[in-house]
Amino acid sequence: MRIVVARCQVDYAGRLTAHLPMATRVLMLKSDGSVLVHSDGGSYKPLNWMSPPCTVREGLSEDGQVEWLVEAKSGDSLRILVEEIVADSTHDLGVDPGLQKDGVEKHLQELLADHPATLHEGLTLVRREFPTAIGPVDLMCRDAGGLSVAVEIKRRGEIDGVEQLTRYLELLNRDPALTRLGAVRGIFAAQEIKPQARVLATDRGIACRVVDYDALRGMDDPSERLF
Repeated sequence: MRIVVARCQVDYAGRLTAHLPMATRVLMLKSDGSVLVHSDGGSYKPLNWMSPPCTVREGLSEDGQVEWLVEAKSGDSLRILVEEIVADSTHDLGVDPGLQKDGVEKHLQELLADHPATLHEGLTLVRREFPTAIGPVDLMCRDAGGLSVAVEIKRRGEIDGVEQLTRYLELLNRDPALTRLGAVRGIFAAQEIKPQARVLATDRGIACRVVDYDALRGMDDPSERLF
């Protein structure tokens, strides 16, 4: 990535025209071919930009000033007239691993696998990612009476999630090994459960549990461990 702090003027031409008068700004030329023009205030969004793929040609304008011409395949263009360069640096950022969100289903699954009794008293874990012919059940558990309990976990509980758990339960209840003591029950767990999803789950005999992620995470606070 090349980062240039420069006093510049920017003119955009394409589906519309836009003009940024001469001022000090940050110009970012990314390795994916995009070009972004930022100011020091107003918003985290660029003032103007060109999405990849595009080409950048650096030369001189008619009056001898440095000029960048950024052109996209669509025909849109950015003309950046540089009056003064304050700083110019290039950095190799390497391959980005991507955004890893805290509190997504994977983390909820890990926490609930460690503390299944928070969903129902006496519940114990049998297996995470319990395999079925139509996909894995997030948690397969057993209640205090020995009955099997399938748990589906979502960040936001909606009707689709209830339908998914319903399909799992229909399949699991065909397995004699799981229904030896009685039918497999279902628990639909999420940080938030939509009213329509709760109504549907209740109608199908599926229990709903709203999970407090912060409280659940605090049950395994590394700072409170003895070793």
